[in-house]
Amino acid sequence: MKEKMPVVFVGHGSPMNAVEENEFSRGWEALGRELPRPGAILAVSAHWVTDGVRVCSAEKPRTIYDMYGFPDALYRASYPAPGDPALSRRAAALLGGREDGSWGLDHGVWSVLRRMYPAADVPVVEMSVDANASPEALFEMGRALRPLREEGVLILASGNVVHNLSLLDWDRPDGYPWADEFDAWIRDRILAGKYGEALHWQDAGESAKKAFRTGEHFAPLLVALGAAEGGRARTRNEARTLGSLSMTCYLFEPEKQYDH
Repeated sequence: MKEKMPVVFVGHGSPMNAVEENEFSRGWEALGRELPRPGAILAVSAHWVTDGVRVCSAEKPRTIYDMYGFPDALYRASYPAPGDPALSRRAAALLGGREDGSWGLDHGVWSVLRRMYPAADVPVVEMSVDANASPEALFEMGRALRPLREEGVLILASGNVVHNLSLLDWDRPDGYPWADEFDAWIRDRILAGKYGEALHWQDAGESAKKAFRTGEHFAPLLVALGAAEGGRARTRNEARTLGSLSMTCYLFEPEKQYDH
């Protein structure tokens, strides 16, 4: 029987984390060493937003450079991980979604995996965020994916708890007070095992009004929470940067580790 895999939510932040040495990229490298080796990865990305759910079916997913105005070193980086058409079919069936061979790995996924699994030797299948899904529907998608964890698949969701590019301060190394407040509100509920309360993020009050202008970076967290329900969470890279960007990550470990 395969080891049940954890679920990971990664605050991916700037694509430059793919090539820069900093506390966040080092944190992802440490996370990759800590996790049991997956047979495959199903990655939910904030940077693939579609009408309905789509799952990338490419056998050799391309590295997508969906960012502009960065140094040339970033565009020279690549992540030639293989795809997994069988996993794509399985995930699409579980979700009632569509397979899509036209996509690949966008920077929400490859910038992180380049640090976690630098050899690019673990098959990766990317899943989109459904633009029409409610928080409850996103959570249910995660629940639908839970069987994959028993099949050696690491579910990795990539976004940001706080992601408001209109309020970025490029000279600020930490977060605004409201960004710290919202990140902490979400963290406290997740660490207490009250995953469902994160669906009602507006209850955080005034800080929620600035946390994000559109929800695609928060949505992957809700999928991760559904997939991880019943497990216990720990944080990694718990920090805010540039004022309005949360880098906080969550590792959701299998519930069997806590059975007595």
